[in-house]
Amino acid sequence: MASNVRLMTICMIVALPIVALAELPSPQLQRIEPLGLNAGGQVELTYIGADTEGTETLIFDHPGLKAEFVKDKTFKVTVGQDVPAGTYDIRAVGRFGMSNPRLFAVSRQFSDVAEVEPNNTIDKAQLIAVNSAINGQSDGNSQDMFRVSLGAGQRILIDCLSSRLDTELDGTLVLYSADGRQLASNGDYIGRDPQLDFTAPAAGDYVIELRDLTYRGGYAYRLIVSDKPSVENVFPRAVQAGQSIEITAFGRNLGAGSQPTKWQIGDVPLDAVTRVLNGNGGLLQTGTYRFREHPTHHSVLPTAATCTIVGEQFAPFEEHAFSIVVTDTPTMVEVEPNDAREQAMPLTLPAMISGRFDRERDLDWYTFETDDAGVYGFDVYCERIAGRADPFLSVTDEKGNQVGQLDDFGHRVSSFDGHLRDPSGTMNLSAKTKYHVLVKDIYQRGGARYQYVLSVRKARPDFFVACIPSEASMAGTTVRTGGTTWLDVIVHARDGYNDPITISGENLPAGLHIAPLTINNDQRGTLVLWGSDDAKPSHGSIQLIATGKRGDEVLRREVRSYSRTMNQFGSRPTRELAVAIRELAPVKLSIMPEQVTVEAGQKAEVKLRLIRQWPEFTGSVNFQPLNFPGQFQLGNGTIQPGQTEVPISINVQAGTRPGNYSLVVMGQSQVPFNKDPKATEKPNTLVSTPSLPLSITVTEPPKK
Repeated sequence: MASNVRLMTICMIVALPIVALAELPSPQLQRIEPLGLNAGGQVELTYIGADTEGTETLIFDHPGLKAEFVKDKTFKVTVGQDVPAGTYDIRAVGRFGMSNPRLFAVSRQFSDVAEVEPNNTIDKAQLIAVNSAINGQSDGNSQDMFRVSLGAGQRILIDCLSSRLDTELDGTLVLYSADGRQLASNGDYIGRDPQLDFTAPAAGDYVIELRDLTYRGGYAYRLIVSDKPSVENVFPRAVQAGQSIEITAFGRNLGAGSQPTKWQIGDVPLDAVTRVLNGNGGLLQTGTYRFREHPTHHSVLPTAATCTIVGEQFAPFEEHAFSIVVTDTPTMVEVEPNDAREQAMPLTLPAMISGRFDRERDLDWYTFETDDAGVYGFDVYCERIAGRADPFLSVTDEKGNQVGQLDDFGHRVSSFDGHLRDPSGTMNLSAKTKYHVLVKDIYQRGGARYQYVLSVRKARPDFFVACIPSEASMAGTTVRTGGTTWLDVIVHARDGYNDPITISGENLPAGLHIAPLTINNDQRGTLVLWGSDDAKPSHGSIQLIATGKRGDEVLRREVRSYSRTMNQFGSRPTRELAVAIRELAPVKLSIMPEQVTVEAGQKAEVKLRLIRQWPEFTGSVNFQPLNFPGQFQLGNGTIQPGQTEVPISINVQAGTRPGNYSLVVMGQSQVPFNKDPKATEKPNTLVSTPSLPLSITVTEPPKK
């Protein structure tokens, strides 16, 4: 199901109707090389991009990484000695603004090695040492080969980081003996990235081959060859905030204190070592997920898998971090046997249980009794914590009658992919009644990698909010002076939350503004950012906060920022929302008045106002609604040459829920533009501009 879901993702994204977007230059950082560096090191980094003219600045999301301009598309990158192992976003800032981010890996225990050609055959394999990180690039219609000497019984992990670092390489690893006999191979072990766990049967040389599955060239990779501790997964995967739990790490070469286990990956055994984790209580206040390694390995294609999890990452050793769910309730661990309904593990609500499908065809049964009648919430965290199962949840009553079942959930908006394999939802249950919960893998798989966390609770409405740049291709967020841009905002409601949510900005630099966005019982909104008329060129990061209410309790939630990974599909989280302000925008659109009140079933009569800010632009502007909520309708129209405003009529459907809403109109125009400001010829370029938002308050009509 997982692969089918991802295929459906691509198809749905291709099929989505997309507003024609601005063709003014929008910087894109398409590829970087190398993909990483050891802490304390320095390397020359080059990039391939579009619309990156004037780029003399690269910025990172950690102060310990710095870039010094060398020449066009080339920088000297330095990583501080104290920078933690993990992944970090790098962005280019140039004449036309902020680019999309690309991932750069920092290690703390390897020697950096640059791939050296020719190394395409066994006899020309590049000599490397164990505990090396090789930065290379795939060869078209060929492969890269590396020779390493191992002692008898020496166990190494060969790990290709490529798709996890924003590249399109679909890597394949093959291991040979010195005389060319194939000993092992692998592909798609972590997403599209291959990995080999190998123990040398005898002392001698061994040869590693790395290639793209279809022999495409030009894709960067970072190949780790290591006999240092390597963690495959950890268990349990949930902790109560403010409490400590003992976590077992399963892996290879775990060193002193480790013990052999029954767990295997294929026929390769895993050892175990224990560590203590303290639950971070600060995450609950704003519903936050914190990471040290970008969670890009949860699926075959990059997704927004962590957009609905509160938690953090835990690294038993310096490398390899794992997502842990943080909750405000006590946690439990599944107790076997619970394979049959009559063996169901008893739960006391609210319950948060770390479970695992121990073997093929394993079924996990749980049972609980309700106190009150009402809505109850269920979640299975699996893809969200990089578990490999495709879980399914079913609830039955005391007589075995099915009450409900849950499967995949989540929203897809353009290339934002928050649709997951994880079950999540609610069911209406009776008071003082015993229920049984069945959790299983759709394909009946099992083993060390098939972990999950089950949450069962009396419904407690809440929400998660994410945002992503509006561009249909890879892009950063750039606002022009006197102009606007927008972000797509995606809401995942939990346990039936349907009250209004307001999005606002904090830590905004001088000249940058955000009108609060109200999302009223909807899964999507349009957040407009604009530059004041006197805004100066600048760049930095901002924070968005979503505010709602649960009864009288105010909920304040962090808005999570996401970026497109590829032009056609894919999204992943970023630690910060970076924004640049650049030169004057060609047009500005606003709606007057800025606030109106209208009865449901009536029309809001307002004016769409246009300011042409480039003297060479005197043409028309076509307009249409931009992602209006379904209860509001506006026809397309045109502001003709010579006009500065037109009346528009927004129809509000009868029955629209009373409350505040935010509406944005999209304007599109052909504007003369040339990258060379001295050029005499300026061809028309499509420019798409969102208006400043209209705040509309809907009231109920008078009762008859």
